Order: sequence, then structure tokens, then C-alpha cells
Amino acid sequence: MKNTPTTMSNMLMRRLGALPDPALDLCAAARPSTVHRGQSLLRAGEHWQHLWWVESGALRLYYIDRDGAESNKNFFLDDALFWPITSTLRDQPVGFYVDALEDSTVWAVPIAPMMEALANHVTWADMQRRTLGALLDDKMLREQAFLQTSARQRYEALLQEHPEWSGRIALKHLASYLGMTDVSLSRLRSDMGLTK
Repeated sequence: MKNTPTTMSNMLMRRLGALPDPALDLCAAARPSTVHRGQSLLRAGEHWQHLWWVESGALRLYYIDRDGAESNKNFFLDDALFWPITSTLRDQPVGFYVDALEDSTVWAVPIAPMMEALANHVTWADMQRRTLGALLDDKMLREQAFLQTSARQRYEALLQEHPEWSGRIALKHLASYLGMTDVSLSRLRSDMGLTK
């Protein structure tokens, strides 16, 4: 008997097209969870074992350095899909955290059986390649931006590339992502004529 599509399977079918029955079974077993603001989805030292879809809300991925300072590396807002795309991320404990920035509805599917269920799915393989390419491009562009552009240029680029972030992510988290203090970002915004 075919599973009735869940919101999770609808989302994956929107991205991948038809899904094999084992993937549909995994989606049918998935249930949404409310992750409250400040709650951790993943902590440093744990194994990342799920593919996550943020149906609604906002999450952040960040590191804590040896002095206890947080450094934001990415944000995942409404309809974001992310998973441990490399074998290292799947097989070894992670060195970062994933927390909710606001109350969020998140669906989780165990990654190992999902990867097995989609092993011969051409669109899934293509999406993984594109995601890896986008991650590498983003890493290279961020590195170049930190080396070659001013704080103002980095902030202007963020506003252009991710306009939804400015209204939903606290300035202190955006500042960390941009490599500056929240005081510096507040001054910069003031100089640009932006309200607090």
C-alpha cells in the first residue's frame, strides 16, 4: 500500500521528483518537531545523523572558539534543506552547533537509510553535487571577502544576497557572520542611514 504523502515527502518530491518507495516510507515516518528559540538541534561532539528540513523558522550553524566566542557560519530559514553531505560529517563527531534562532518547525529523516534509499536517484545525486559546489563557492567567496573587502562591503553584499536575513536574524549574529562586533555593525548601519 502506498504511503499518503506527508509534508516532508511533498517537499522532497518538489525538489527531486518521484521518490522510490523506501524514501517515501522514511518520509511517512517523519514527524515535525518544534525546536524552541535557543534550543540545540546538534552540539559539538555529537554525530550528525539526520537530513533536516526547516518547514518554518530560523536556525544557525556556529562554532565556539577556544576562548568561548561564537562564530556564525550559516543560517537556515524557511524551507531550507540541509544534511551531512560528506562522509566525514556523517561518520565523525561534529565541531559545531546548530541552534534555533526562533521557534522553528523542523522535520528530520535519518540520513543513512535516506542515502541508501536515494542511492540510484539521479536527481538526488545531482542535487548533492550542486550543493557541494555551492558550499565550496560560498567558502571561497567568504574567504576572499574577508581578505579583500571592507566590513561595509561585506554587509552590503549580505543585504543584497540574503535580504531576508536582516529582518529575522539578530545583529549580533549577523556581525559574527561578517567577522565584526555587533557594536561595529551598529555603527556601520548608522553610517549607512539604516535604523536599528
